[in-house]
Amino acid sequence: MKKYIAEFVGTFILIFVGTGSVIVNSVTDGDVSLVGIAMAWGLVVSAMIYAIGDLSGAHINPAVTIAFWVGKRFEGRKVVPYIVAQCAGAIAASLLLRFLYPDQESLGATLPDGTVMQSFVLEIMLTLMLMFVVLNVTVGAKEKGITAGLAIGGVISFEVLCGGPISGASMNPARSLAPALVGGQMQHLWVYLVAPVIGSVAAVPISHYLHSEREQTPEAE
Repeated sequence: MKKYIAEFVGTFILIFVGTGSVIVNSVTDGDVSLVGIAMAWGLVVSAMIYAIGDLSGAHINPAVTIAFWVGKRFEGRKVVPYIVAQCAGAIAASLLLRFLYPDQESLGATLPDGTVMQSFVLEIMLTLMLMFVVLNVTVGAKEKGITAGLAIGGVISFEVLCGGPISGASMNPARSLAPALVGGQMQHLWVYLVAPVIGSVAAVPISHYLHSEREQTPEAE
């Protein structure tokens, strides 16, 4: 139960800080800036890895949990409870942000700024790159340690900078689901539920292949 509570709390903090930075940027007419938003996302992810990595693995993202399961690093019986905890934490954060900023309609929702297909492909690639890094800096299904926190937080930041203005750089179904549900902006939500899962799962065989090659040819190192 502590693992599920940790995922709930971790995802709550992630969404509260991350989408909160988007909302505050809108409220202050851009004072936070894209760079500030990217830093907020990256820093909060790093902080959560340090805070709950040794408890739940700090997945705080259904796509990450699914990819760990596909890669046989995570027990199947825990997948649904993890995803439920993550989505519940995200929705709770969006509800609190709705209370704090009742005049803000989007609540930091992710919407395509361009064609739907463009955002769909971009979300796949962004999540693939994120999961590739996650798989290569973690042990089992746990994200912990200085290396994991810095690497994963850094990837989140530069991907928000690169993809944020176009697709919203969600890379996390719970991150997009919560503000969409609470803010009532369900259009194109499927993009942000499906694409991150495809991208994260696609990273698994790539990482597995590279690691298997490394194990077979240790002298190459």
